[in-house]
Amino acid sequence: MTAPRYDWTASEIESLLRLPLLELVSKAHDVARANTDARGVQLAALMNIKTGGCAEDCSYCSQSSHHEALDVTRTPLSRIDEVVEAAKQAKAQGTVRFCMGAAWREVVDGPEFDAVLEMVRAVRNQGLEPCVTLGMLKPHQAKALKAAGLQSYNHNIDTSPEYYGQIITTRTLEDRLQTLSTVRAEGIDLCTGVIVGLGESLTDRASALRVLAAMNPHP
Repeated sequence: MTAPRYDWTASEIESLLRLPLLELVSKAHDVARANTDARGVQLAALMNIKTGGCAEDCSYCSQSSHHEALDVTRTPLSRIDEVVEAAKQAKAQGTVRFCMGAAWREVVDGPEFDAVLEMVRAVRNQGLEPCVTLGMLKPHQAKALKAAGLQSYNHNIDTSPEYYGQIITTRTLEDRLQTLSTVRAEGIDLCTGVIVGLGESLTDRASALRVLAAMNPHP
């Protein structure tokens, strides 16, 4: 079956994950050819516009203020002219989407968010698709990003509902899903997925994929 489904069970997904690799790749290839342009590849670039100091305690992330032993040098928010120059270079290299990431737990109204909105406008003016990853946000902030020209919002669900508390304690999976719902309500594309290799089981991976598979349309 190659048509999109939104009613996968965890056991069905786990059965797929247990297939021999080449058989799984073959099935994935069939689905991709049936639902996407097999000849098309979108190039994207990512710019870190604010490093370190995030209040979240994600066990996998060096940006967290809880992992000071990693000695990540904190930086302030990038200047708009720095973003424009990076976007120009990315476009010259064939990039279509330009994503800007800030090490924030959540978006806070004020001068820095205003600057991000200006960055989104500037990237759009370069003829690129603007994307941001800024943490959790509220409906009025999503509306402002959409009005500025934002194309997509990157916000991973990280891992399964069952394993979530093992890697993050400063937010819940529901917090994550609420942001995704808020973004989608404004017509902004979702860029979301999971992170593997955090000590989760195969059953956890199937459970996390089930959360993504239930999103309609698929991100």
